[in-house]
Amino acid sequence: MNHLKNITLVRRLAVPVAFLFSTFIGLNQLSAEKKQDSPTAEASQKTELLKQFVKELVPITPGKGKFPQTFQMGSAKGEAAERPVHKVTMSDDFWMSRYEVPQNLYLAVMGNNPSRWKGPRNSAEMFDWKTANEFCRKLTAELRNAKLIAADEEIRLPSEAEWEYCCRAGTDTEYSFGDQAQKAGDEGKLARILDEYAWHTGNAAGNDPPVGALKPNPWGLYDMHGYLWEFVSDPWHDSYQNAPADGSVWGTVTVDQPIVVRGGSWMDRYDQLRSGFRKKEAATSVSPALGLRCVKAKVKKSEN
Repeated sequence: MNHLKNITLVRRLAVPVAFLFSTFIGLNQLSAEKKQDSPTAEASQKTELLKQFVKELVPITPGKGKFPQTFQMGSAKGEAAERPVHKVTMSDDFWMSRYEVPQNLYLAVMGNNPSRWKGPRNSAEMFDWKTANEFCRKLTAELRNAKLIAADEEIRLPSEAEWEYCCRAGTDTEYSFGDQAQKAGDEGKLARILDEYAWHTGNAAGNDPPVGALKPNPWGLYDMHGYLWEFVSDPWHDSYQNAPADGSVWGTVTVDQPIVVRGGSWMDRYDQLRSGFRKKEAATSVSPALGLRCVKAKVKKSEN
């Protein structure tokens, strides 16, 4: 009797054990298949991210449509580094990224994600100026290989003039939405008008949100005020005395020379997020408050 019971018990156990064994084998096979497919899947995902980047570029056409040919760069109300206010005439069309570079694109291009505040569509941070330029070079190569940009087009950092032109978006006020960041009753770092457009020390929670969570400027560009400081191509100058009037990069960055960052960040007060505010930064600086935004443009003939 006990022998029969044992046989019955073994048979009952055999079914679930066999099921578990076959499931285990099946999962191993699926895992192996996924590993085999992963390079293809990874390549497909990268291609989609590259296509998304191109789709999110905003065409900027100075002198055509809503885009003025000229603008006044700097601020008479700002700091000494923002003066003298000077007229800049933009001559060439270009495309400005709608958003700061998100971490999923940075990872796909560079193979790593150094950002402190992780999130696929959070702005990428924690890299220096040289690395930002390397990202642009690698992204250019990826886009050309994928036939998503022409051979005579490149991805690069904006010039400081291009950056301010796009931040102002046809306005001549302290911010792209007006002269005031604070509502009546706001004190200290509070700036409830700015809150709708920018992450700054008055409303940031201390971790990065996805790009484009707040309102854009009049040209549909997000986070031009706040979120992260953005690298530009220009070396630092203490004022705009003798600055170029054509929107080009002013000089060449050399070893140990400071560079310009623009826009302010989630760690800064509202007054540093003005359209004309500019900050001196070491080219080697790495910070969770430093990131980049890209431009697509025709390669200058001298650079071909």
